[in-house]
Amino acid sequence: MGTGVLYALGAGLMWGLVFVAPLLLPEYPAALQSVGRYLAFGLIALPLAWLDRVRLRELARSDWLEALKLAAIGNLLYYLCLASAIQRAGAPLPTMIIGTLPVVIAVSANLRDHRRDGRLPWRQLLPSLLLIGAGIGCVNSVELAALQREPGADLGRYLSGALLALLAVACWTWYPLRNADWLRHHPGRSPRTWATAQGVATLPLALLGYTLLWGGMTLGDSPFAMPFGPRPLVFLGLMAVIGLFASWLGTLCWNEASQRLPTALAGQLIVFETLAALGYAFLLRGTWPAPLTLLGIGLLVAGVMLALRVKPRPVAVAPG
Repeated sequence: MGTGVLYALGAGLMWGLVFVAPLLLPEYPAALQSVGRYLAFGLIALPLAWLDRVRLRELARSDWLEALKLAAIGNLLYYLCLASAIQRAGAPLPTMIIGTLPVVIAVSANLRDHRRDGRLPWRQLLPSLLLIGAGIGCVNSVELAALQREPGADLGRYLSGALLALLAVACWTWYPLRNADWLRHHPGRSPRTWATAQGVATLPLALLGYTLLWGGMTLGDSPFAMPFGPRPLVFLGLMAVIGLFASWLGTLCWNEASQRLPTALAGQLIVFETLAALGYAFLLRGTWPAPLTLLGIGLLVAGVMLALRVKPRPVAVAPG
């Protein structure tokens, strides 16, 4: 149990890094950060694919098409929205919105798959949803107040960041549900092989995205210095670090934690990612969170953990 919690903590600390890159590279377009991160991840997946080449050959064309869809939406589009949200609204509010993912996924599955997996009682979920809403409201009020104190504050940019964070949540709510569908429909396939297949599928998509972005900037006479921007060593190093630690090693740690911990507990420990991301954000700011921000973080964590304790109830199916 203790080892599993440590693995989950390690995964959260590494996953939190993806919230830092947009703050460290504010002059880099979010699209470039997204394709750069997953280009690095795709290259890391190549040696893994070689080691697992026998099983990868067993995948059908339809499986590879599904892997491409999952990579496009769950990887590239998700991180494009997240990086854009952080650059526009700062880190705390998007991080809090992304922190609701465990509950949003559970609620979505409740609506979509209740006949198969059971139904979560809405009355029991309501207190958790209220806590989460209150927590996000607290952090949002602090960030808005700070924004309004800044000269030339752009409220529209802040609001667009919040909307992009919501779109990122939508992408990563769709991804695990669709991914779980594939795994359920292919019980004989290895989850590790399927994860590697998605990494391989990400590579051509990221390479195509990078090429189109470079071409678009060239044709549009953009002053941005392609291919690696004004700080190439920082950009390449950060993309490699995130690709290795957040995309690969973080997932590996999470898989190790999932093997050792009850599913209900593992789900609650996803909050390590949110806490790590917030910690990194305030460390970069060089300030302590405001009391209201700390209260909001506490409410979010309490709401998520309370929601994940609600057990689904089997749904009676009428005889055909």
